[in-house]
This record gives sequence, C-alpha cells and structure tokens, in this order.
Amino acid sequence: MTITYVTITYQAAKVLQRTLDSVLEQDYPDITHLIIDGASTDGTIEMVNDYIERSNAADNGHKVLLMSEPDNGIYDAMNKGLRSLDGDYVCFLNAGDFLPAPDIVTKIMEQADHFSHLSPLTSHLPAVLYGDTDIVDGEGRFLHHRRLAPPENLTWKSFRHGMLVCHQAFYARTDFAIATPYNQKYRYSADVDWCIRIMKAAAKENVPLLNLHMVVVNYTEEGQTTLHHRESLLERYKVMESHYGRISTFFMHCWFAVRAVLKPSN
Repeated sequence: MTITYVTITYQAAKVLQRTLDSVLEQDYPDITHLIIDGASTDGTIEMVNDYIERSNAADNGHKVLLMSEPDNGIYDAMNKGLRSLDGDYVCFLNAGDFLPAPDIVTKIMEQADHFSHLSPLTSHLPAVLYGDTDIVDGEGRFLHHRRLAPPENLTWKSFRHGMLVCHQAFYARTDFAIATPYNQKYRYSADVDWCIRIMKAAAKENVPLLNLHMVVVNYTEEGQTTLHHRESLLERYKVMESHYGRISTFFMHCWFAVRAVLKPSN
C-alpha cells in the first residue's frame, strides 16, 4: 500500500524542517510526499529542494514532489494536492506538524492491511484510518494530549460533538478523497466539512472506518484556526448547520456552553 502526505506551505521555513524530517525518517518505503507551495520567498523552496536531495540519497523508496506557484488560499492548495494523488491513502500534514516516530507509517499500514483480511465482510480497505493527536508548541515540544479524543466507532454523525479527530490524524482512502474536494467557500473550516463528507460517502457505500488506537501526529498549536479563532468558530457553526440541521446544531452548542461553564478550572 502507498500513502501520500500532502504538505501545504507558504513562507513556512521557520517550522517546516521538523515536518520534512519526520517523513524522511519513516522506515516504510511506499511513501509519496507532495509539497504544495504558494510561491514562497523565505527559503522554503531551498529547504524542500535539500529535502529532495536527502531523500534521494537515503534511497528509502520515498518519492518527493514539489509544486510552487501562487494559489487562492490553503484549501485551493489542498485541492491541487487532491488532483495529484495516487496510491491508497492520503493525509494532510501541515507545515510544523510532524509524525511522532520513525515506524508510525509502518504501524498504520499494518493495521489497515490486517483489518482488510479479517473476514469477507471487511475485504476492502477502510475508508478512513483515524488516530489520536498530541499538541506541541512552536518549537515542537509536547504540551498535552488533544482534549477531543476519537470515539471507538467514528461516524459522520460523531462530529456533532466537535471535530473529534484532528484533520492531520485523518487518513482518507484516496478514491474517497479525490471524489471529495475541499469546499472553498469556507476559509478556515473546510477541513471539518471535508472529513464529514468523506465519512458520509463511506457510510453510503457501507465501507468501515478504522480506529488506530495510537497517537499518529504531533500538531503545532499555532495554526490558522488558532490565529483566527473567532472567525473559525463562526464558520464551523455554519458547517455543522449544513450537515446536522439548524435546531440540532443550536441545542448542541448550548450544551457546549453549559459544559464549558461547568468544567472544573483545574
């Protein structure tokens, strides 16, 4: 099985190195890494070209591809990545985020392969592989486990309770991913909408999702949704309304507010 990581970059030289290194050191050979850059001028391109040289010298079976040109924002860039996909699974690994161990891809692919051979009922690969997330600071140091944890049995309805799986811990089967481009009317929360629509498509075709029961990504806290927190929350509310209805979304967010008030300060 082949896995593709897509990393979107723009002026990302300060945080990109740990992302590239974490993919380079993976012991799993069948990895493609697509770097979709928005015409950076801060040294990002030079860093990626050095990464390509190191990957070639390592002779580890990885394939690294770079596309650098102006784009219309992060979700436009992600759609460029979708249009360049092949292989079995795709994961969007942002600049600054990184894989937690050199054998993590091997473990993920072993679980997917094992699951597909369990019985005739699961003879196809899961539509989504999903796992846990650790939060790190701007220097890549561990801060805490992500507060929202994936449920044992994830469905598209699970996200009514929030984005229970981090976008970078969500491995989509490429046929579902290619058929589900990001909706560019959203500026900050198209990833939430994308995950829900992929899970809806999987449910429609009765294809299972697989909980990996392990941390699969270290997520850097300073992202676009952190920088634009209010706008992101308002947009996410609209995403939830579009999938779960106005009344259900309203009452669920009332519960979120009550839960926040009742949550112990420690």
